[in-house]
Amino acid sequence: MMRIASAAAVLVALAVPSAAQEAPALTIAEARASMAGAWEGQLKYLDYSSGKWEGIPVTVTVTLEGDRNTLTRRSVFDDGPRVGNVFITGMSMLGADGVTEYNSGFRAGRTPWFEAATLTLAAATDASHWTIIAVREAEDDNRPARIRETTTRDGASLVTLKEVDFLDDAGEEWFSRNRTVLTQAGQ
Repeated sequence: MMRIASAAAVLVALAVPSAAQEAPALTIAEARASMAGAWEGQLKYLDYSSGKWEGIPVTVTVTLEGDRNTLTRRSVFDDGPRVGNVFITGMSMLGADGVTEYNSGFRAGRTPWFEAATLTLAAATDASHWTIIAVREAEDDNRPARIRETTTRDGASLVTLKEVDFLDDAGEEWFSRNRTVLTQAGQ
């Protein structure tokens, strides 16, 4: 009788998942939504001759729209005395599959763009601590490329690293193109 009760308890434990197994700590949608707010920091690029990261100040405002899915991102940075302030406005939404993000962007003097990326939630503990990897195919430096953007939120810090693998050469070789290092405004 004791063996039957013990066996039954084991079967019940196996059949009923724990709360940790039922749902992930955070979804891609929740991580995306947590970017809403004002951010400030630097847009950095790798100086290939020195191997050092150089940066220019940037401010970013992300708005989570009323549908709780669409994000509007407004970025402003000073591109030097010849160009002056650059304003980029982007909109993105998560597709019904929960992993495809559709993006459009607008910058004066450039053709507007529309693209789709596949998102992976690489790590997450809560809405302030996560990493999302976005991969898409597009052009970079007028060449066909696979582009990988790794965005990591660590509390009031938000860092996105853009890496590129050109598709018109042999093999797979990723190199860093730029990164945005932001802190929540007022933090």
